Amino acid sequence: MKTLIVILGPTGVGKTELCLRVAEYFHIPIINSDSRQIFREIPIGTAAPTEEQQRRVKHYFVGTHSIDDYYSASMYEEDAVKLINQLLLQDECALMTGGSMMYIDAVCNGIDDIPTIREDIRMEMKRRYAEEGLDALVEELRKLDPEHYAIVDKKNYRRVIHALEICHQTGKTYTSFRVGEKKERPFRILKIGLNRDREELYQRINQRVDEMMCQGLLEEVKNMYPKRHLNSLNTVGYKELFNYLDGTWTLEEAVERMKGNTRRYMRKQLTWFKRDPEIRWFHPDEADGIIHYIEENLNKPK
Repeated sequence: MKTLIVILGPTGVGKTELCLRVAEYFHIPIINSDSRQIFREIPIGTAAPTEEQQRRVKHYFVGTHSIDDYYSASMYEEDAVKLINQLLLQDECALMTGGSMMYIDAVCNGIDDIPTIREDIRMEMKRRYAEEGLDALVEELRKLDPEHYAIVDKKNYRRVIHALEICHQTGKTYTSFRVGEKKERPFRILKIGLNRDREELYQRINQRVDEMMCQGLLEEVKNMYPKRHLNSLNTVGYKELFNYLDGTWTLEEAVERMKGNTRRYMRKQLTWFKRDPEIRWFHPDEADGIIHYIEENLNKPK
């Protein structure tokens, strides 16, 4: 049966080189599922595939959008599933890789059919948040959607605002759109997880941050500074260096915070992935074993 191979794992584990090898072996492209690598203006801070790597293997969803563009997991689900179906018309398998939990989950399981928010609604809620504060919006959510109010993280302004955006745009509760049903796909999904010893991951993350700084990350962040309010820049690396540019932290402190927050995000990724019993785990150095595992499963009937 046609198969989508999903190679996932935490940041810094070594997905890129392993996936290049797998893609070259099976003569297939790579579908990126990293939610920040789609933005063309920030390749250093997102560790996007280099031009040389993209010459080795064709990549999809790398540098395809501007940070000014609105893009969501539901939009990615639609775009990626359409692409996967097209690729599987000509090949027995397709390869998707990344560490963005919501993007991977959107393709593998589907996400609720929540409407895309209109720009005028988004801007109005942003204005209200700035003028009225979070407490007022939380109280409004309690009145409009008490069921979601009971479970939402009331200190996470993005989640509160998004729920209210749905309420105002549709006239329905956010809860009414959350059905949580797994969607059937016309292809089999084979999940492969990559992991390393925790201390080794820490060292690789620290080294990668240092390499990013040498590659020009600070200059990249300076170029993005006028747009720091965008959600696409609300990510590790940019937030810390924005604080340095604001004068809040020294550069050394910002870099150390970046390392610490990246390690924290890595642990969050692993916690999320470890809940999925469908993932078969490997060390990234086991390329031959991973390829053999894929071949075995490609030859299996559904």
